Amino acid sequence: QVQLVESGGGLVQAGGSLRLSCAASGRTFSNYVMGWFRQAPGKERDIVAAISRSGGSTYYADSVKGRFTTSRDNAKNTVYLQMNNLKAEDTAVYYCAASRYGGGYTIAPSQYAYWGQGSQVTVSS
Repeated sequence: QVQLVESGGGLVQAGGSLRLSCAASGRTFSNYVMGWFRQAPGKERDIVAAISRSGGSTYYADSVKGRFTTSRDNAKNTVYLQMNNLKAEDTAVYYCAASRYGGGYTIAPSQYAYWGQGSQVTVSS
């Protein structure tokens, strides 16, 4: 069992930046692939970014590539999502998630067994 607690969301103007943090507890953090997802009102939950156990491999959705960066600190049991040049269309609830997927990383929500509580990010235009 892994517990995930997110922090760092909020309201920001378009063009601004936010950093989300996701702190894990319960099991060995470095055993888990980590992902970031987001869900806007009336829409499905979509992958934003994913990172491998070591942090050496990452994935980004096309919509955030070049603007968002995910990283992890296994010593601190924490994964981060740095979001720069935010746009109104980035407004959503953001979730971190943990997966025991056997490969480098996975972008399928069904592969993630543990989820954070969600953090609201609102970008005003």
